[in-house]
Amino acid sequence: MIFGEEGFGRQIEQFRTELFAYCYRMLGSVHDAEDVVQETCLRAWRARESYDEKRGSVRTWLYRIATNACLTALKSRGGRALPSGLVAESDPLAPLVPGEHAWLQPVPDSLLGDPAATVIGRSSLRLAFASALQHLSARQRGALILRDVLSFSASETAEILDATVASVNSSLQRARARLKETGVRQEPAEPSAAEQRVWVERYLKAFELADVEALKRLITEDVLMEMPPMLNWFTGRGNYGLFMDWVFDVAGKDWLLRETTANGGQPGFAAYQRAGDGYRLHTLQILTVTAEGISRNSVFQDPEIFEAFGLPSAIS
Repeated sequence: MIFGEEGFGRQIEQFRTELFAYCYRMLGSVHDAEDVVQETCLRAWRARESYDEKRGSVRTWLYRIATNACLTALKSRGGRALPSGLVAESDPLAPLVPGEHAWLQPVPDSLLGDPAATVIGRSSLRLAFASALQHLSARQRGALILRDVLSFSASETAEILDATVASVNSSLQRARARLKETGVRQEPAEPSAAEQRVWVERYLKAFELADVEALKRLITEDVLMEMPPMLNWFTGRGNYGLFMDWVFDVAGKDWLLRETTANGGQPGFAAYQRAGDGYRLHTLQILTVTAEGISRNSVFQDPEIFEAFGLPSAIS
């Protein structure tokens, strides 16, 4: 089958967003995923005359190209992680220790379109799941995403991974077992959007007031906080309170917050710290909300992430 230029463009465009979401899960980086999708489109363009519809659909063909590009990227760059999956828990008042590591990044929802209207899948984009995937080898990761998330058949997955059905099934079994062995924290089911909104609005108000006791009432007993690129992370309501007391003592109690969403609907906000006559961007915080309160706060302080979310460095 030979694509005309316009026909080829339409074929590619309808899969671009889901390819980006797939590459993000594989690589854990917004920038790297965008690069690989661009590379996939370029490779597909160059190979368009060799596409054989008898071997599979255009979608399967594009996923094979994208997967090969992801596997190549992972050989040189390796996987990404969050501190809670990399090092032991810290004392909340211990000095902050930067880590020389490629950290998992959140992905702005603006790059995902409407997950509800595509095969992207909201829950499989959550930071906790994206972090869990980093415990798998590259091929195990690919098999798990293709089979369990995107619902490709075993034969389609074998075609994409250039493997046998038997090896795909073996990789899938090992991937599932590995996730259980790592003891990756399983978050409870999410409450409705309206319930989440109540928790988030209360949290933002308490943060703007620097009201630590109010913040503590809005988090779960086993809440987890981590803050890449720092290695520090900890769990527990009491530890959370100690840390936030320290933050407001050191960074002040005058903050400006701007809401955002990430990873298929996770609520978050950019925190701007008072600086002279205006406010300076301090962190991007992504929340995990349960029926009992906020169970996880992943705090990022990376210019590349700020840029991906379109956050201004200062607000006057």
